[in-house]
Amino acid sequence: MGAIARSAANLVTTSGVWLKGGVNNASMDSITTLPSAAGADGITFISSQTASNSSSITFTSGITSTYKIYKFVFSNIYARTDSNGFMLNLSTDSGSNYNVTKTSHYFRAYATENNSGTALTSENNHDLNSSTSDDPITVNGDLGNGSDESVSGSMLLFNPASTTYVKHYISRVNYYHASNLTVDSHKAGFGDTTSAINAVRFRMSSGNMDGTIYMYGIK
Repeated sequence: MGAIARSAANLVTTSGVWLKGGVNNASMDSITTLPSAAGADGITFISSQTASNSSSITFTSGITSTYKIYKFVFSNIYARTDSNGFMLNLSTDSGSNYNVTKTSHYFRAYATENNSGTALTSENNHDLNSSTSDDPITVNGDLGNGSDESVSGSMLLFNPASTTYVKHYISRVNYYHASNLTVDSHKAGFGDTTSAINAVRFRMSSGNMDGTIYMYGIK
């Protein structure tokens, strides 16, 4: 017992601080796994949905009071039908209806593939004003269905379980425009309800889509 005590004492400084050699996995290059509850940058993966010639991607579980912010990441969302738009909507009844009243604003920046022009535009015709319709994340009609065309980006949904405040959301995506443009697309708005949001739907304005959407929680 004395030898063990002396060995332990050699690993502690006179001020009571444990030396590196006394702790396993003390350096980041030695850590091989993280606890399941830990997420990179405070973000925890919850679930993902993949569309394969599907009419929509819906998240009807996992949106609770556990997290204050939910992040949806879009990876190569592809429109099966030409001249399309990528849309979102919200539900307060676990996806039975997607008809939350929303107010939002849209703007975008773009550049042509052949370097012939650029623009930054605010487009009121893609806003919602106290509407229950699907909200355009991209301009409706912009998306082509060429084999190399798609949408990628993310959306944040803030405090969806609140029964006090409206439900803010912000999206930013980049997409390949049907006329060979790169478009940096921004949408921000709120669901005008004090009921908890517990389901989210993403779909095209017409036809089916492919691609994967990942849902993360941020405390």
